[in-house]
Amino acid sequence: MISLSLISTTAQTCNNYTFRSNKVYILCNDLPYLNAFLHWNYHPANGTVDIAYRYAGLDSSAWVAWAINLKGRGMKGAQALVALHRSSGVPYAYTSSVDSYDCSLAESGLSFQVPSMAAEYVGNEMIIFATLVLPGNQTRLNQVWQEGPVTGGTPQSHSTSGANMKSMATVDFVSGQTSSGNEGGSDQRKKNVHGMLNAIGWGTLMPVGAMTARYMKVFKSADPAWFYLHVACQCTAYVVGTAGWAIGFLLGGGNGVTDDAHRNIGITLFCLGTIQVFALLLRPKKDHKYRLYWNIYHWSVGYAVIILSVVNVFEGFELLDPGKNWKRAYVGILIFLGFNAALLEAYTWCVVLKRKKKGESQMHITGNGENQFRET
Repeated sequence: MISLSLISTTAQTCNNYTFRSNKVYILCNDLPYLNAFLHWNYHPANGTVDIAYRYAGLDSSAWVAWAINLKGRGMKGAQALVALHRSSGVPYAYTSSVDSYDCSLAESGLSFQVPSMAAEYVGNEMIIFATLVLPGNQTRLNQVWQEGPVTGGTPQSHSTSGANMKSMATVDFVSGQTSSGNEGGSDQRKKNVHGMLNAIGWGTLMPVGAMTARYMKVFKSADPAWFYLHVACQCTAYVVGTAGWAIGFLLGGGNGVTDDAHRNIGITLFCLGTIQVFALLLRPKKDHKYRLYWNIYHWSVGYAVIILSVVNVFEGFELLDPGKNWKRAYVGILIFLGFNAALLEAYTWCVVLKRKKKGESQMHITGNGENQFRET
């Protein structure tokens, strides 16, 4: 009996399903990942849509969610309808705004109205019924759906592999067409290239260039090689970072993920980086009276760029969610650079202090010699 039930569940399609409440939905889709189905009726007169989201083959100790994302693709920014069982065993539906990847799906309002909502659990199948007021009467939207375990009445993180990482698509409530999450492969590749270029340019080469200037110029034998290495490294960082910034700028104009903080920091970085590069053309000579002020400006803007770069790389990780290994790799690079910077900082200070002490000793010897000469 159990095997027959499983066969029946997996063979299900949205077209041959009859709701127990005799509700009828004109359009439906078999969602491409997980055992999920979406049924709906769109009402153009008032810009609302009645939906029924079904998840088949679900254990009673699990949660399900279906969401639309007005900001981009994926989970962050999604406006979700969630269903699970209360401790009493009664199915319960509520709304949750997903603001981060660490979200616990706490109950909260959405950015649009949900006049009615209910949940039903029948035959290992959870169904969410809801009426949505479509924001701006948009009919083509990004959707995402998930399932995960419940512990102590609280939803826990869903699986981060397999179908759970692919369960997103677009839905058109007018035509009934649904495009799978894989359709955005081109945009996803652009996002990956954008992230890699920025992490390499702004987030790695820029700090390396600053370290080259700070530590190599202490050694007289490295002059003027340190300067040319510094300029080469910073200019390369600027070119690579600007290429990544340009791709991000183009993505921001499309249907990709947008985030005000990430975008604004990126624009600030580009502006500061551009000023910093062109300021080389206005660099006064060492003995010029304005050289001190130029140095203060150059150091201040340079370190601001580095700090903002690192912050924005991590902002990008939160948006792209490329996997923990990418984030760990960049953290490893930062630890490596930080460790070497600490060693070089200590060593160069020793060199400077030793050189200063030696200079004072020579001055003292010279002074004693002059006194002895005068006495004789």
